[in-house]
Amino acid sequence: MDKDSALLVVDMQNDFCPDGALAVKEGDLVVPVLNRYIELFTAQGLPVFFTRDWHPVETSHFQAFGGVWPVHCVQGTRGADFHPDLILPPHAVIISKGMDPSRDDYSALHGAGPDGTPLPVLLRQRGVRKVYVGGLATDYCVKESVLEGIAQGFTMVYLADACRGVNLQPEDTGKAEAEMARAGAGRASLAELTAKG
Repeated sequence: MDKDSALLVVDMQNDFCPDGALAVKEGDLVVPVLNRYIELFTAQGLPVFFTRDWHPVETSHFQAFGGVWPVHCVQGTRGADFHPDLILPPHAVIISKGMDPSRDDYSALHGAGPDGTPLPVLLRQRGVRKVYVGGLATDYCVKESVLEGIAQGFTMVYLADACRGVNLQPEDTGKAEAEMARAGAGRASLAELTAKG
């Protein structure tokens, strides 16, 4: 990876993994792959950002308040915790999103760090121009993060082997991948990045 690269790990939280409140099929299978990416970026001194849904108890995102989704990733609950096998290196930056009760905020770029600094600002402060994205779910938060990143001038790379989709409709992941590609996103795999060193 280039020196202006960063890794963005999207929403690898308990509620999106098997037995969670909004489980993504095989969502936990990407944890070992993401851990390899995390190790790869960390070894090269490149920044790693971890996003999390961090919803209030009452939000228009949830079905009970007019939204699409069941209650999930409520602030301070076990469901909002990162998957226990996910590696969080000491320099990891946690980005919280979905805190506004009137917005969905699927995109990681709508999130902010612990001090409230928006993710796009944090990326630019660190000289990041290229963002590699993996996590959950391909057809929602991963896709929206990639599209928003492109709109804000970043080069975005979709890590296909480190993502899974919700697939409310069977073809949703494929559609999301096609939309990201049309918008100009790159696509990479662990094997490719490892081979490049």
